[in-house]
Amino acid sequence: MRTRDRAKKPRTYRAPVIAIAASTAFLVAGCASTPPPDEPPPAEDLQGYLEQDLAWGDCAGSATNTLDEELFANPELQCATVDVPIDYDKPDGDTARIALLRIPASGEAEGSLLINPGGPAGAGTSFVAANHPLWQDSPVAERFDIVGFDPRGVGGSTPSLDCYSDEEYDAGEAPGFGAVYDITSAAQAAELADRCIEGSGGVENLINVGSVNVVRDMDIMREVLGDEKLSFLGYSYGSELGAMYAEAYPEKIRALAIDGAVDPTLTPAEHRVSQYVAVQQRFDELAALCTETPECVLGAEPADAVDRLHDVLEPLVDTPAVGSDGREVTIWDAYLGINAGLYSEASWPAIISALGALDEGEADEILALRDSFYGRTAAGEHTIDLDVNIAVRCMDWPRLSPEEQAAAARELGEVAPMFDLDALTGGDFRDECEAWPAPPSRDQPWVTPTSDLPDTLVLATTGDPGTPYTGGVTLAETLGASLLTVEGKQHGAYLVGGSDCVDEIVDAYLLDLETPAEGARCAL
Repeated sequence: MRTRDRAKKPRTYRAPVIAIAASTAFLVAGCASTPPPDEPPPAEDLQGYLEQDLAWGDCAGSATNTLDEELFANPELQCATVDVPIDYDKPDGDTARIALLRIPASGEAEGSLLINPGGPAGAGTSFVAANHPLWQDSPVAERFDIVGFDPRGVGGSTPSLDCYSDEEYDAGEAPGFGAVYDITSAAQAAELADRCIEGSGGVENLINVGSVNVVRDMDIMREVLGDEKLSFLGYSYGSELGAMYAEAYPEKIRALAIDGAVDPTLTPAEHRVSQYVAVQQRFDELAALCTETPECVLGAEPADAVDRLHDVLEPLVDTPAVGSDGREVTIWDAYLGINAGLYSEASWPAIISALGALDEGEADEILALRDSFYGRTAAGEHTIDLDVNIAVRCMDWPRLSPEEQAAAARELGEVAPMFDLDALTGGDFRDECEAWPAPPSRDQPWVTPTSDLPDTLVLATTGDPGTPYTGGVTLAETLGASLLTVEGKQHGAYLVGGSDCVDEIVDAYLLDLETPAEGARCAL
């Protein structure tokens, strides 16, 4: 296997935040799911889409926020869009436009590597642009164009999807999320659906953002990129897209690398429980780290940490804290910020510091953590949009009755006592998708065991709170994939984790389809 001496550079990866956004679109309620069509639409119905030419150009005019304006000004990046049908049952109807951004191969291109960074709601264009310095050092970028795409409703893709403005999120006027969404009446669920319909330009745009259609879009992208077979790298939610693509188009897979896998054998409710068990484990480890320092805000004993956390945060239920810029910090904001920090061990000291400051009446540090969850820019733009996250999950996951939703919230409080406040887990909650204008379009389970795939690769990190380690083991078994175990406590390892061991194994696979030996392990 090739080795290399790579200079370390600061990691700019934003997928920990993206993936926690994935965890917020939790359990959807009510109707039984409707299975997707057994077969993709006939190629002849899509011929016009498959034959379109991509007009690659500079990315300066493609940014949708000030952060991307800076990133996309890089002259080494190229942008384009690809048209896809909004409704695949009506290929002659309205079209959506999917935004693409690529780093052209530095050598002779052998194809494209298509990337999804997670979510749902992760913008692949921003991810590739932000990590351009890391790709410059990668041998994969010598032989492959590195291509990020914004799934339907995300980033630069149109039609855009919006339910609440960034200002409404900042003001606490959107549904709050802790263990579940703070929706306790049918009227609130109906308001959410109505706002999303209006903000998306109509029902058709809203109900066609589910993963089934994103996978079909990926096959059109593969074709117009000029690749006979797909090479795909998916983080977190990207594991679902990659596995679903492999099941729908097994003969069109060249390479499938998954980093941080969702367990396909779990129901959404079971997946949420597994996430919260892992998040609690990371918090317990953070508490142990805190108690090694004098005057730890979480107490002198790790066993006291949950009670101390509640002492610091529960007052926010009735009286939000106020940051120096005048913005309020609600109980929902505080938990979003803590969650965001728990997704990488490197951020744990920031959580401890923020809780200490909050206990002293200072809210700016916890507000900064909350802002990192949304990818909030200095201009107040949220670069990670929970509206899209909600919409995708409403079309992907079977829905729960109000009784099931309330019980699910209580169970999350039991397995993760850090969340066990009445405001977060004790209410009569209802599913956020209860009034959605269409039933889910994805079946459960979303992928089934197969032996028809070429060699694929799954990375699973032992201390990953977003996609727990067992999910990677199970998805590898489901796909018949090779498994790389990564010792570490963060979400996302390849390219962004600082491990040459990880990078060299994944590079060898993406370049030459070399899979690691059984039992292979690396560490971050």
